[in-house]
Amino acid sequence: MSLPTVSKVVNGRPDVAPSTRARVERLLDEHHYSRGGQRRHRRSGLVDLVFNGLDSPWAVEILRGVEEWGAVHSTGVAVSAVRHGNARPASWTSALASHDTDGVILVTSELTMPQLRQVRDEGIPLVVVDPVNLPEPDLPSVGATNWAGGLAATEHLMSLGHRRIGSITGPAEYLCSRARVDGYRSALERRGARFEKMLVRHGDFQHEGGFLRGGELLDLAEPPTAIFAGSDQQALGVYEAARQRGLRIPQDLSVVGFDDLPAARWVSPPLTTVRQPLADMGRVAAEMLGDLIEGVPLRSRRVELATELIVRESTARIAD
Repeated sequence: MSLPTVSKVVNGRPDVAPSTRARVERLLDEHHYSRGGQRRHRRSGLVDLVFNGLDSPWAVEILRGVEEWGAVHSTGVAVSAVRHGNARPASWTSALASHDTDGVILVTSELTMPQLRQVRDEGIPLVVVDPVNLPEPDLPSVGATNWAGGLAATEHLMSLGHRRIGSITGPAEYLCSRARVDGYRSALERRGARFEKMLVRHGDFQHEGGFLRGGELLDLAEPPTAIFAGSDQQALGVYEAARQRGLRIPQDLSVVGFDDLPAARWVSPPLTTVRQPLADMGRVAAEMLGDLIEGVPLRSRRVELATELIVRESTARIAD
């Protein structure tokens, strides 16, 4: 491999084939080559917002908050998604080398140590939102009170007389998934109800996950009378699974979501859900990133915004 090609990659030049860039980046990682500070002496007026996926209204709400901050601070926002499949683990970090960026906000994605090292070697400030994992405890991050949200959703259902309550959380490896289930379990135990593993299913936070996992719960010999769906989209999947089985919401099945997306007010019946301040989470993450860019010390490395139970018409007292 020629020295000019390596130089182009190190200096973030775009005129390098993706496969060649990936190979150079891999070799630089393996040899722990540090490029810190080379791109930090100038400002581009641009930050990167990287999502695990862009096919969710959840992502739109996060983007709204980041865009609001960007408009006030005359900063553009470049939106992209993590590449999956056969792409090497650090592919999204390598993509940052093709343009100047003042900082990165990573949303609901796994962050590996090689990725973190590459971003830090580039001298790029980083904030994560609802991280799948935290490779280092001091990594700046923003989330919501997921445990408290799971607790509130389950306590609401129990206050209506439900004792056999199903839970459809997100992927098992997500920190927010585990926190919501822990809150659900704590609510059951506080009221003396038995926690049953068979009533907990792992979905994907999307409609299909709610539909499939909800169907599994409803097909049990002793199905639940209520389901805490773990996300609004999964809740809507449960709606369809119930409809196909001739069940009415909330007369036959109570359902609680999580997020309070705009659609939650407009479905029939309107969805009881745990409001997660998504736009605020995006805005706070951007504010933290702005402080890092300016070299201002953060007041806290971990920020958790409060959730709130919003009661609508998808939950009702269990029939006698």
